[in-house]
Amino acid sequence: MKTFVAKEREIRRKWYLIDADGKVVGRLATEIAVRLRGKHKPIFTPHADTGDFIVVINADKVVFTGRKWDNKIYYRHTGYIGALKEITAEKLREKRAEDILRYAVKGMLPKNSLGRRQLKKLKIYTGSDHPHEAQQLEKLEI
Repeated sequence: MKTFVAKEREIRRKWYLIDADGKVVGRLATEIAVRLRGKHKPIFTPHADTGDFIVVINADKVVFTGRKWDNKIYYRHTGYIGALKEITAEKLREKRAEDILRYAVKGMLPKNSLGRRQLKKLKIYTGSDHPHEAQQLEKLEI
């Protein structure tokens, strides 16, 4: 018996809608990462993108457990010497609320070109409106 290997051009991708209102960031991000990679499907192949599209609404209403709003710090480097920037989770929520969830999911995906392609299938919006009505989204309860 031969091993089945999924081909990316033959995969049928679904579109899912997730309402992030009141959801814990880490628990939500793990479920999103599993769906983006396609690990929930029986045809999962590690080197192929078998995942689905995910649309997240109300990303500004996610919650952290504990005191992470004040204590969790996100770092980035500008590329210049000594230019390490840091921002707390609370300030990041005020500035770009969708990036909190995007960074959490990005850390759970592969660190290569496959992971970057899978991250592009994640669409995050701070409000309840989104421009993906034509894709006939299937609501996903987490």
